[in-house]
Amino acid sequence: MKIKATLKNGVVDVKAMAKHEMSTYNMMEKKTGNREDANFITHIVGTVNGETVFEASTSQFLSKNPIFKFQFKGIGAQGDTLEMSWVDRKGKTGKGDSKIK
Repeated sequence: MKIKATLKNGVVDVKAMAKHEMSTYNMMEKKTGNREDANFITHIVGTVNGETVFEASTSQFLSKNPIFKFQFKGIGAQGDTLEMSWVDRKGKTGKGDSKIK
C-alpha cells in the first residue's frame, strides 16, 4: 500500500492506494466461466496508536488499485504511524504504514 498522511490544524488528511487487481463476478464469468474466481478487497482498516480511524467493508465495484481518502482528528500527532490493512475475498491480506507528517 502507498499511504500519505499529513496533519494540518489538528486534522489528519489521508490518501491511501491499495494495490489489487479487483476482478468482479462478471469479469470472471466472461474470462473463465466461473463467477467464483472473482477476487476483490472486502474489508479495509486504518489504525493509529491502536485506535481505529477508518474502517470500510467494500464490494466488487471498486476500481483496480483503489484509492481511499479520509480525514480524522483527535487521534495521533506528527511522527505517529498510520497503519492500514486490507483483506480480499480469497483471504489474501495487504498492509502498509506511513508516518504522519
